[in-house]
Amino acid sequence: MRKYFVITGLLVALAFVLSLRVGRYPLSARDILMILTGSEISGLSRGVFFTLRLPRTVMALMVGAGLGLAGSVFQLIFKNPLASPDIIGVSSGANLGAALAIVFFGQSAALMAASAFGFAMLAVALVAALSRLGRFGGAVSYILFGIIIKAVCESVIMILKFFADPERELAAMEFWAMGSLGNITASKLAAVAPFFLIGFAGLVIMRRHIMLLGLEDDESRSLGARVKLIRTLVLGAAALTVASVISMTGLVVFVGLNAPHAARLMIKRVSFAWMVLSAMIGALILLVSDCFARGISGVEIPVSIPTTFIGVPVLLVFMLKRQFRG
Repeated sequence: MRKYFVITGLLVALAFVLSLRVGRYPLSARDILMILTGSEISGLSRGVFFTLRLPRTVMALMVGAGLGLAGSVFQLIFKNPLASPDIIGVSSGANLGAALAIVFFGQSAALMAASAFGFAMLAVALVAALSRLGRFGGAVSYILFGIIIKAVCESVIMILKFFADPERELAAMEFWAMGSLGNITASKLAAVAPFFLIGFAGLVIMRRHIMLLGLEDDESRSLGARVKLIRTLVLGAAALTVASVISMTGLVVFVGLNAPHAARLMIKRVSFAWMVLSAMIGALILLVSDCFARGISGVEIPVSIPTTFIGVPVLLVFMLKRQFRG
């Protein structure tokens, strides 16, 4: 097991350094070393590194790790290998919030991020509240009401798209839904980092409780767990982790779904180590995908395009292996 962590950690470190170098204004390894050591170098290179390149790379690391960790939590809690951050309405709520901001308040990045974050958390709160009122028990109620909230959000988004200006508003909504790290700056990173760290740290702290939620509810209760309270706190922390980052980057697909599957191919049993490896693989996928998004052509493409091309083969391999096994 240790070798998988070592190999993945080295790959993440290499991808992190590569991400610092790739871009319209390339930085060599020597440039980066001179900047970090405080040696004399052009002010433009220093400004690009600290204002744009480093924040973007750190954000890619955060987004990938957050989606990977949250994805493993959702798959464990809901006992569903296809569970992803959108299963309780996080992504669809964020998408609706961004769309509303674009249509009614213009294309202000700050308003889009704030609205996306607010509606993502609102969607999760509605799912949690409705699940307590519903007659279905356990995690099933979260899934069912998550599907309902997702459908409502998508319906409202379709209405907004129908009346949106095709040249400006509609294009902005579609681009946001495909995800991009192109607008990340140091100030934006600083704005979301506290929320991300609270959610991420909460999931790590509650790791033992998360493992209990992987059991049947009756088994968890027999071990002294307050299932409803723990499930609400865990899902809230996972939603906060995801909502904080995608509110800035837009939707990023397949990472939260595929990183846990890739980790499971390496670690055969569900454990906290599997969750950590899922976060590391998620970070690796997004760092590599963002490098492709910047360097594959003269125009930067949405990051969800390379994450899809990377994620689909991983999911296909996982599904084929499961099929051949049984």
